[in-house]
Amino acid sequence: MRPVTIETGYLKTAEGSALISVGNTRVLCAASVEDGVPQFLRGTGKGWVTAEYAMLPRSAGERIERERRGPGGRTHEIQRLVGRSLRAVVDMTALGERSILIDCDVIQADGGTRTASITGGYVALVLALERLRAAGALPRLPLTGSVAAVSAGIVGGRVLLDLAYAEDSRAEVDLNLVMTGAGRYVEVQGTAEGKPFTERQLERLLAVARAGLGELTALQRATLRAAGVDLTRRG
Repeated sequence: MRPVTIETGYLKTAEGSALISVGNTRVLCAASVEDGVPQFLRGTGKGWVTAEYAMLPRSAGERIERERRGPGGRTHEIQRLVGRSLRAVVDMTALGERSILIDCDVIQADGGTRTASITGGYVALVLALERLRAAGALPRLPLTGSVAAVSAGIVGGRVLLDLAYAEDSRAEVDLNLVMTGAGRYVEVQGTAEGKPFTERQLERLLAVARAGLGELTALQRATLRAAGVDLTRRG
């Protein structure tokens, strides 16, 4: 695992925010609370959590054009992944008819931006929920657990954890794993970029990724504890 830090309260104007750094990758995650839910949820008493993702123009080696006409295919895929991952650990009924939008903006990219967005996005989400609880809008934190994500891959025949861009760009196998803090799978994305991989290699990739996720979960908990969030209040 590359060095990972999470700085909370990075944006004073957001209900919850966190700057996550994973090696040279940096993603700013901001949670906004809005009254109301999408049309398909109105009148159900349930809330909604969704996400948006973007890479700033100079987050990479060459300038990236802004997506002025809406998100492209890769962006759309990533923000759906982040939203699904965060919804997996939220009790929507306990949240009530309100929405939380997590903006994940990549300030600097060196591999693992989608996994960093999920890991940092969870911290921003919890901070926003804690703000609602502290204001009396929620009796408890409407969480069923925590969630984090990490990459793993096979590069030059070796299984590696948390790939930087230079490793990811030449990986024979690329895998992203999203799991809860209790060890339940949320999403597994594994692709052979070259020759197909074996079940034994898959098991090794999952084992390495699970070990990394244990570290990330511990960091999330320590970060939130330092920010004054008591996770025992969650349901």
